[in-house]
Amino acid sequence: MKYRTFLTTLALFLFTFNLGIVIISITTFKDTIHRAQERSLDEHYFITSALFQDFHAVEGRGTDIDSSIPSLLQPYSYLAGDQNVTLVLFKDKELVYSNSSVLSVPNGFPELPGDDSRLVSMQESGDRASVLVSGKLPSPYDLYTMVYQYDITDGIAAWRQMKNMLFFAGLMVSALFAFGLHILLSKLFRPLSQISQTSRQIAAGAYDTRLPVSGQDELTEMAQSFNHMAKEIQSQIQQLATAAQQKQQFIDNFAHELRTPLTTIYGYAEYIQKVARTEDDKLFATTYIMSESRRLQQIAYRLLDLATLRENKIERKTVEIKQLFLGVEQSLSLMAAEQNIRITSECHFDSLECDPDFMHILLVNFVDNALKACGTGGQIKMAAFLDHGQKGIMVEDNGKGMSAEHLVHITEAFYRVDPSRTRNGGGAGLGLTLCKQIADCHGAELSFSSEPGKGTLAKLIFPAY
Repeated sequence: MKYRTFLTTLALFLFTFNLGIVIISITTFKDTIHRAQERSLDEHYFITSALFQDFHAVEGRGTDIDSSIPSLLQPYSYLAGDQNVTLVLFKDKELVYSNSSVLSVPNGFPELPGDDSRLVSMQESGDRASVLVSGKLPSPYDLYTMVYQYDITDGIAAWRQMKNMLFFAGLMVSALFAFGLHILLSKLFRPLSQISQTSRQIAAGAYDTRLPVSGQDELTEMAQSFNHMAKEIQSQIQQLATAAQQKQQFIDNFAHELRTPLTTIYGYAEYIQKVARTEDDKLFATTYIMSESRRLQQIAYRLLDLATLRENKIERKTVEIKQLFLGVEQSLSLMAAEQNIRITSECHFDSLECDPDFMHILLVNFVDNALKACGTGGQIKMAAFLDHGQKGIMVEDNGKGMSAEHLVHITEAFYRVDPSRTRNGGGAGLGLTLCKQIADCHGAELSFSSEPGKGTLAKLIFPAY
């Protein structure tokens, strides 16, 4: 592209520039010839007019004209000083006067037309060039023909010198133009080369490669747009990679969660078939089978909830916060009583626009996790609060808490801070994943803060409407 532009621009410039030189040269040459012809015609007319008057006067005095011609043409001897002018007078094709010893006029002269018009012609002899004006004297002296020869060799040489200088200057200017054009195009096309190189690097996997941005011209805007496009591509690639990683992690965790209960069910079924002899043995085995089957059933229900939540839109209603908290306490009151855990609540606003069923599920999951984290005599607090004009709800416990390393993964499917404790409690590791999905559906911001030995705080901030 750059070399094509360079060659095209240079060819167009050379054609235009040299055409201009040719036009100037031709115009200058024609002007030189035209001025020489005008001068020759003027001088010829002046001399023939004066000579006619002189012939008329000489004839009036009764003097022979032919013998007086040298003296009559003497006043025009100043022209002899000009080496460029030659005066020749013919009488009926016979030379009767010439102010030059070297007669460059060809033998005779062109036949003149019958009227009083004059002939103007160019004559080249060797390396000399001249303008030749031929014309007869007015009647009754029309036997005499005056030839005015004006040497324009110096003018032609000056024109040739000027033409050569123009073409030499044109050659120099063309070389400078080609050099400058090459530098200019290299500078102009440098961003395009960088874009091409950067594109290849991005295509090869270097998604963090960016173009340098400087200046405020159109190329700068293009570089900024390219960098923005590269940033978006990198972001999309990272999102796809993260999604693929999460899917793979979900599959791995799901397979792991299924393997344990299935192995247990198969093992105890085989135990009943081959080993169990008493009713107590069968009861012992079937209890484990039922327990693991219940776990699989819970996993299936949770996955169904997630799928349903992703495919359906939530229906917001005005929910009384106190009623919402009361429903959660009633759902988990038995479990709390068994562990002697106290659940309290406080409200700093009355109602909330949300899906009441999903919000109940979310709070039940928060409190259920808090119950599992608290020991005997623990405390769980539910609260509805205002944060800079935004409504929020939270669940706080004084349980075991967790480290920052676990905190960032607790919303991932099947992730367990304490796998053995959660599995023994019947959890599927999908509760907080479901909570995250519910929060996203409400446009709310879900966050957790926790410290080992001091408890955990789950907070949900709703957008301002």
